[in-house]
Amino acid sequence: MTRRKSERKRGQAGVTLIEMLVVVTIIGLFVALVGPKLWSNVDKAKITAARAQIESFMGALGTYKLDNGSFPSTEQGLQALRVKPGDADNWNGPYMPKDVPKDPWNHDYVYKFPGDHGDEPDIISYGADGQPGGDGINADIGSWK
Repeated sequence: MTRRKSERKRGQAGVTLIEMLVVVTIIGLFVALVGPKLWSNVDKAKITAARAQIESFMGALGTYKLDNGSFPSTEQGLQALRVKPGDADNWNGPYMPKDVPKDPWNHDYVYKFPGDHGDEPDIISYGADGQPGGDGINADIGSWK
């Protein structure tokens, strides 16, 4: 009976320390090689989301202008799409289903009318750093680009 127990124990031997170290090393290499690619895709997704939000604002602002004859002033800002400004007699909003969101980096969008880039308002996300200018994920994303 002791012989059967010892045979059974030998057949049920667990994972050795070396095998565990090899598996952990392979997982570590995989994370080191794939991880940076995943994080860069997150940054690209945030840039795409900011552009999509700006396009959504521009569509709502176009409808606002059709109803009121002009875009909201800089002082009224994007809030005029949700709350009727005092001087908007033909306001038929709200023009957005939810409150004006922050950009993907949790900063407020900058709204300016009249804009510096044509007859339409400028809407700007200053990117990850929240400051004008910058490169990469810190670059400004504007409605005119």
